[in-house]
Amino acid sequence: MSKAEGDPAAVYEALREEAGRVLIGNEEVLERITIAALTGGHVLLEGVPGVAKTTIANLFARATGLEFTRVQMTPDILPADITGSHIYRENVGEFELNKGPVFANVVVADEINRATPKTQSALLEAMQERTVTIEGETLALPDPFTVIATQNPIEMEGVFELPEAQRDRFQFKLTVDLPDRPVERELLDRFDADPGLGPSQTERVIDERDLMAAREAVGEVHVAPPVKEYILDVVRATRESEDIEYGASPRATLAFLNAGKARAAIHGREYVIPDDVKSLAMPILVHRLVLSTEAELGEESTERVVERILDRVAVPADASEPGPDRATGAGDD
Repeated sequence: MSKAEGDPAAVYEALREEAGRVLIGNEEVLERITIAALTGGHVLLEGVPGVAKTTIANLFARATGLEFTRVQMTPDILPADITGSHIYRENVGEFELNKGPVFANVVVADEINRATPKTQSALLEAMQERTVTIEGETLALPDPFTVIATQNPIEMEGVFELPEAQRDRFQFKLTVDLPDRPVERELLDRFDADPGLGPSQTERVIDERDLMAAREAVGEVHVAPPVKEYILDVVRATRESEDIEYGASPRATLAFLNAGKARAAIHGREYVIPDDVKSLAMPILVHRLVLSTEAELGEESTERVVERILDRVAVPADASEPGPDRATGAGDD
């Protein structure tokens, strides 16, 4: 193993430090992509062109040494262009399986909302089952496997909105904002000093074994009963809000559990605290909720609704650390 030795906090610190040689700002986005990778989740990145959405994914893949592929989604791309197909080889007189770009550890689906719903659905099985079916043959995808999809929020023509079932399969939706002036000034200075700065200069600082060992460590993180109840309260509030037509699914509940464990682990804790849940609520919920007609007519935003829910739901007062019986397991539910 590398110097990270499978420790989630060391893995994240190594990735953050290496990616930081190129990436300016957007550390929170890198943190959440790391969380997704440690929990088998997928990420939807939204932002205007030129804010380094694809670069962030590329940096992550190179720093981890994982196999990385990029698919430019267009209206004429077919499902087989993603999953693969059997091709007849005349020289041997046989059909040969030609695997598509989905057979990689990190798959970037650029501008996913430009693909037709039929092509978007080709990713559903891959994202949920970690398998693809090609002409009746079911094949396992690599492990680890993470899809990072990007979309441009400002274009309305030639795009197809992601269906709810597809959105629900993304653990996080992250917004990559335009940089503020100091960050953009640092960007100018760095590229003035090194015009060739980019992902190609990123070195591998961990390996697949580190990542898989860190994933196992994440699974051991303790979630106290009050924190579990807090997760349930937040999710239930989305289903009972008058501003929301369709609240969060049980998949969102599990996303809180798994992502909360990973966030605790990469910050050096063996237990989840309510702040882990609160900090992840926006990226977990914002793309899953469907606003009511009244809320939409009132020009309400999903972000403001989530903020009000977090303000309203009581935070457990005594859930910071595992109880004294944790070592024997007596305190577990």
